[in-house]
Amino acid sequence: MMQIGSMSSQATANLKLSPLNPLTRRSSSNLTRVHLANLEKLLQKPPLPEKLSSTQTVRQNVSENIDSGSTEKRGRNLLEGLNLARLWPEMRVADEMSPRHLNRLQQLLNKTGEGEYSPRNNLGRRWREYHGRDDWEGLIDPLDENLRREVVRYGEFVQAAYRFFHSNPAMPLDEAPKARHVALPDRSYKVTKSLYATSSVGLPKWVDDVAPDLGWMTQRSSWVGYVAVCDDKREIQRMGRRDIVISLRGTATCLEWAENVRAQLIQMPDEEGEQEHQAKVECGFMSLFKTRGAHVPSLAESVVEEVKRLMELYKGEELSITVTGHSLGAALALLVGDELSSCAKGVPPVAVFSFGGPRVGNRSFANRINEKNVKVLRIVNSQDVITRVPGAFLGECKPEKEKAKKTGVVGGMLDMLEDNMPLAYSHVGTELRVDTKMSPYLKPNADMACCHDLEAYLHLVDGFLASNCPFRSNAKRSLARLLQDQGSNVKKLYTSKAKSLSLNLERPGQGIMHFPISLPSPS
Repeated sequence: MMQIGSMSSQATANLKLSPLNPLTRRSSSNLTRVHLANLEKLLQKPPLPEKLSSTQTVRQNVSENIDSGSTEKRGRNLLEGLNLARLWPEMRVADEMSPRHLNRLQQLLNKTGEGEYSPRNNLGRRWREYHGRDDWEGLIDPLDENLRREVVRYGEFVQAAYRFFHSNPAMPLDEAPKARHVALPDRSYKVTKSLYATSSVGLPKWVDDVAPDLGWMTQRSSWVGYVAVCDDKREIQRMGRRDIVISLRGTATCLEWAENVRAQLIQMPDEEGEQEHQAKVECGFMSLFKTRGAHVPSLAESVVEEVKRLMELYKGEELSITVTGHSLGAALALLVGDELSSCAKGVPPVAVFSFGGPRVGNRSFANRINEKNVKVLRIVNSQDVITRVPGAFLGECKPEKEKAKKTGVVGGMLDMLEDNMPLAYSHVGTELRVDTKMSPYLKPNADMACCHDLEAYLHLVDGFLASNCPFRSNAKRSLARLLQDQGSNVKKLYTSKAKSLSLNLERPGQGIMHFPISLPSPS
């Protein structure tokens, strides 16, 4: 009985507290309203005053966060209240600076060219495909990993030409230049011949009186590149053939700059046929290609002579000829490819890899290159002005022109302008287009020098996946040289992080990081 009594008294107490009890419904309703109000405060964010400035909003959020919560929560809410990404958009990148990203940045900065690249796959029977047999169809967008590696590798051959020239640019005045060792990035190749370009114009005598210290900047003949051949059996087996490389640097001397602006189209020396359909090229480029120096042959003569010698030396082997160049070197590379394609019987397949190259000739010259089966891959930065000069745009508007031809009069006018305009230039070959704005490291408003810089080109190619994709997250190319050459165009976040990682960007007394002359091969 006592058990029953205690149970009944407990049940009575529970009944009094139950919200279903009419006697307690009023107090429970008040309690429910309080809970709902508290829940609403937690779920809803109080609206900000409309006329508050960004600074006032930050102050208000900071003061609210400091007055509430635990110490840990106050610290987290303080950062959230600052909302730095909204006030300074550049700080959004800071979200990527986690310990893992900092470690990766340090790895990219510490590399000096020997970093990992796209897989060193065996090209074997597919080498002709990567050498442009089908105009790189299906390999450009998205960019094939093997082609990416080949493009970067040939770009580094051009970097070697720049380094060698600037290490000793002067030419002897009274005798032929002596042979010098050229250090290559890929040690499976050996240099077999140095190449020289000579200008057909000279500077006035008063230039020497006004600026006698210009020295090599005013010399007519200059070292412009080299011929190299693959000499490693394992690399030959990997590539599926023995590769002959002709590498050409860009503009360096005053007279080369003078030749660049001689933009009038002139007829090719061996061109025949009707005047209006003759292949024509820029006067300055042809001058540097065909002019002999006082003690050196012309660039055209040197290249043809050496390639014929190598063809005879390696007769019976599978050979390829790859011409690569940057800026002025890219323009000369097209002329070299045209010359080699018909220099002898049984010439190996010829391909040109050009970086930041200007227009070279008219549409008839482009047709001539195609007819000779010279394959051209043009790597172009959308922000690079040099790729849009010299000349007018008419020669590159073929689809629009063909459509306009249907109207009769308009089409005839376009034909007449293209055939008679002295600056009716046209690009040639397949295009691989990259964009400075796609790089997470470079400023979107990078200057003209950065957009034309060869290292910036190689950086963009290494990170390119496809035209509709962001920068490759696992890009392996070192950032050290990019910081050295284009530090002012790298985002401040990364330059500051580089300094905090104790990266020495300065040479003693010169302010530029030192790099070895020979970079180890990516292979």
